[in-house]
Amino acid sequence: MAASPAPLPVLLVLGGLPGVGKSSVAHALLSQWPAVYLRIDTIEQALRDSNVLAGGDVGPAGYLVAYALARTQLAQGLPVLADCVNPLQVTRNAWRSVAEAVQVPSLFVEVVCTDAAEHRRRVETRVGDVAGLAVPTWDAVQRHDYAPWAEGRGHRLLVDTARLNARDAAALVLAALQSQITPRAAAPPG
Repeated sequence: MAASPAPLPVLLVLGGLPGVGKSSVAHALLSQWPAVYLRIDTIEQALRDSNVLAGGDVGPAGYLVAYALARTQLAQGLPVLADCVNPLQVTRNAWRSVAEAVQVPSLFVEVVCTDAAEHRRRVETRVGDVAGLAVPTWDAVQRHDYAPWAEGRGHRLLVDTARLNARDAAALVLAALQSQITPRAAAPPG
């Protein structure tokens, strides 16, 4: 197994539809790379449990809380791993703005499962691990508002969990993360 990168302030965002394996990859990463773990599902469920939101609709609140927490932790010199669907260009831009605001590198990982039957099986057999959170149905996942990633909008690593288990996906992400945070060698004088 490759050596994990030193815990430098860096923003790592795992995004993808529910059931593709983001949280499994996140846990595999965290076993090798110490980081502050911000999981949108956990934040949004805590907001629902607070009973302060009209009708229990969290809207963008969970993401706004996560952005603020990430900014604070990064400013303290800590690495941050965000685990979220990250479905729209506006959410992706907001995460990018967080990293830019505190001048730290960032890596965006889109987690996919290209085997539709396997993705469906995972969704339909998923057992929730966030108390009170209702896991989405396959129909809900298929109807999820998820925009394709815009090309040329920063570095994005694509990880297919139909081809890689969580441990191997984490190793791939850690290698990409290491190359993202390793200072570039200075060019020799010309």
